[in-house]
Amino acid sequence: MVSAPAPTRTSVSDACLPGTWDAYVERHPAATLYHRSAFRDVFSRAFGHRSHYLSAERQGRLVGVLPIVEFKSRLFGRFGVSLPFVNYGGLLVDDELAAEALIEAAVALGRAERWQHVELRHTARHCPQWPAKSHKVIMQRALDESVDTLWAGLDRKVRNLVRKSEKSGCAVEVGGPERRGEFYRVFAENMRDLGTPVYTPRFFDEVMSAVPSSRIFTVRNSSGEVIAASLVLFWRDRVEVPWASSLRRSAAQAPNMLLYWGMLKWAVEAGLKSFDFGRSTRGEGTYHFKKQWGATESPTVWEYAGLQGDIPNQGPSNPKFSAAIAAWKQMPLWLANALGPRLVRNIP
Repeated sequence: MVSAPAPTRTSVSDACLPGTWDAYVERHPAATLYHRSAFRDVFSRAFGHRSHYLSAERQGRLVGVLPIVEFKSRLFGRFGVSLPFVNYGGLLVDDELAAEALIEAAVALGRAERWQHVELRHTARHCPQWPAKSHKVIMQRALDESVDTLWAGLDRKVRNLVRKSEKSGCAVEVGGPERRGEFYRVFAENMRDLGTPVYTPRFFDEVMSAVPSSRIFTVRNSSGEVIAASLVLFWRDRVEVPWASSLRRSAAQAPNMLLYWGMLKWAVEAGLKSFDFGRSTRGEGTYHFKKQWGATESPTVWEYAGLQGDIPNQGPSNPKFSAAIAAWKQMPLWLANALGPRLVRNIP
C-alpha cells in the first residue's frame, strides 16, 4: 500500500526582504500600491508605528503577504490593522492555504503582543469565522476613451456646476511635491470644519516619496487663492483619489466640481482605464457626490481576527465622539493643526 504524500507546508515569516516582497506584489493581479514595502516606512516615519510584514512561503517561493501596522493607544487599546489611513490592504495570497497560514500567524502575533484584535480590511470575505462589518463601499467608474465622451456622459447638473466654477474665474492646476503645502492648507481647514483631527504634513510627504508618480491637483480662484486640492495616486491603469478637499467658505464657486472634472479629464488624456474615488459610507454626502460622477459601489469587509469583545467603532459615527466633534469644529485652525496629528495617529 502506497501512502499519500505529506501536505506541503506553508511557513510564515516576518523577515521577508523588500525586493522579494515587492516582486510578489508586482506580479499579483489583486495587489494595490499600499501592499508595497515602501509603505512600511510611510507608517513608521509619519506616525511612529511599528509594522509586521508577514509573508507565507511554500517550496521556496512566496505564496502570500500580509502587512500589519501596530497601534498602542490609551484611548483605543492595542491592536493591529492592515492597513490603516489608506483605502486598501489586507491579505494578498495565491490560495486559501496561504490565507489560513497568514491569519493564524497574525492571531498568534496579536496574542503575543497583547492585542485586542487584528483588523483586516478586505474587499471580500477571507475570515468567515471572525466578526466583520461592511460599513464602507469603494466608489469607482470606468473611464471613457475620449474627454468628449466623458463630458457628454455626465449629468447636466454636473456639467453646469463645472461651467459655473470656470465662469467664476477658477482654474485647475497640476503639480508634484512642490504643491504639498497648498494641498495641506486646504485639507487641514476642511478637516477642522468636519470636526476631524488632521494628519501630520509628513504623512503626505512620505506618501509622495513612496509613490513618485503621485500628483497634486489644485483649484485656484480669480484672486489666486487655492480653494480646493487633491492628492492623486496611480497604480497600473487606475487613478485613485484618497484625499481631496475644498473650502466650505468657497462653496458658491463649486471648486470641488471643477477639481474632480480636472482629475477625470487628466486621467482620460493619460490613457488610464479606471477612476477610484475612494471609500464612502453608503447614503452619506460624499457617497452621493461621487455617485453623480457615474461612480458605482463595490463592497469592503473589515474582519476582526482574534477579536476580544465587541467590534470597535473608532469613527465619527460613534455617539461618544459627538461632543468632541462639535468642539473641534469651533477650534482655531492653528490649534487644530497643532493637536490633530497627535490624536489622529492612533485613529486608523
